[in-house]
Amino acid sequence: MTAAIAPVAVPLAKAYRLLNHGPVTLVSSAHGDRSNVMAASWAMALDFDPAKVAVVVDKSTLTRQLIEASGEFALNIPSRRIAPETLKVGTLSGKDGDKWAAAGLESFPAERITAPLVAGCVGWLECRIIPEPHNQQRYDLFLAEVVAAWADPRVFSDGHWHFGDDMLRTIHYVAGGSFFITGPAFDVGTE
Repeated sequence: MTAAIAPVAVPLAKAYRLLNHGPVTLVSSAHGDRSNVMAASWAMALDFDPAKVAVVVDKSTLTRQLIEASGEFALNIPSRRIAPETLKVGTLSGKDGDKWAAAGLESFPAERITAPLVAGCVGWLECRIIPEPHNQQRYDLFLAEVVAAWADPRVFSDGHWHFGDDMLRTIHYVAGGSFFITGPAFDVGTE
């Protein structure tokens, strides 16, 4: 696996922590000689062991076609540093051309799936579909098992986020091109 910063493996039992604070995700997919990437705010962690996730992917998208053909996808967690590119892939259609090139995004190979991972992100989840045809057709909802998880060690290690640099904070999409970044962490003591 190659990227600007070498991602570190995240134990699958802690992979849910990459999503449990609700960041926007970039869903990457591939089948045959085609690949695509799209922005998705409706993604969440579902379980610890085995690690599972859910994501909503509309029937009309190229990403959906590639996911259904391959049975896999990646959830990539972008930071503020690539917010413009995230917005761009959220507004373009892969059916109209190469979104990777149009948005200026680069990819690198995943280890356990064929879908590429998005360079410049701070977390990556490699996922295989858990077949639930009713949910997929009726609600556009895909459930998947996380088969590998990775994180940028500058902001995630030992199963915890530790943000410092604002440009490496995860982003949360609101609407109309507006995002929030994850704020400072604080602890509440337990008795």
